[in-house]
Amino acid sequence: MRRDSRLSGVLHVLLHMAEHPGPCTSDMLARAMDTNPVVIRRLMSGLRDRRYVRSEKGHGGGWMIACDLGAVTLRDIYEALGRPELLAIGNRTDEPGCLVEQAVNAALGKSFDEAEMLLLRRFGEVSLAALSADFHARLAERGGSIALETTHAE
Repeated sequence: MRRDSRLSGVLHVLLHMAEHPGPCTSDMLARAMDTNPVVIRRLMSGLRDRRYVRSEKGHGGGWMIACDLGAVTLRDIYEALGRPELLAIGNRTDEPGCLVEQAVNAALGKSFDEAEMLLLRRFGEVSLAALSADFHARLAERGGSIALETTHAE
C-alpha cells in the first residue's frame, strides 16, 4: 500500500513559505519540493478554504501564510487536507460472516481506533510555530542559511 505523504508535504511547504519574505509562487514551491506546481495548488486549496494561506494572482503574486503559526496545529492542517487515512493497515473483509474474521477485526478495529485517537491528540499538541522553532534550532546547529530552493541541499 502506498503511503499518503500529503500532510508531510504540505507542512514542508508551509514552513518554506513562513521563511520566505513575500509571496511564493506555485512554481517556486514545486521546485523546492521536487514536484509539479499543480500538486502544490491542489495541496493549498484546502488550506485556503480554512484561511491558513491566501493567494494573489498576477505579477508579484503567489501564496502567503495567512494565519498565526502558533494558533494552527498539525491536526488543523490534517483536517484541512480532508482527514486522509492515518494508518496503512486495516482489517481483512473477505469473509464478513466468518466468526474468526469478526473476532480479529473487532480486536484490531479497537486498537486502530485507539491509535488514531492518540495520534490525532498529539497532532493537536504541535503547532506550526513549534515546527518552525525546531527548524530554526536545526539550522542554527548546522550554521546554514535559508534559501527556499536550496535548503534541502545545505
